[in-house]
Amino acid sequence: MLTYTPFKDALKGRENTMALDRSDVKNIAELARLSLTEDQIGQYQSDLSNILELVEQMNAVNTDDVQPLAHPTDAVQRLRADVVTETNQREKFMACAPAQEDGLFLVPKVID
Repeated sequence: MLTYTPFKDALKGRENTMALDRSDVKNIAELARLSLTEDQIGQYQSDLSNILELVEQMNAVNTDDVQPLAHPTDAVQRLRADVVTETNQREKFMACAPAQEDGLFLVPKVID
């Protein structure tokens, strides 16, 4: 049987300096509209504290000499040529409009 235990081994033996308490987890669960049992609160408390610890470790890494990347593979999108492919059908569409003025569609006012 598989059980959900994320980050269990990744942070083994490390002290959580940003550990959440049960009231924090209950508040987060309420904001996320989650209904958690007492057992789940304990598991979420551990998992969320581990995530915060991992983020704290990543924030501690010196990235001063690392150049920012727009995309990790510097991929370039193939763009199509900007060419008109349809004829102007303005008059055809305006003829179907229930109300128009100066080539613009007139719509009912919705805000006073």
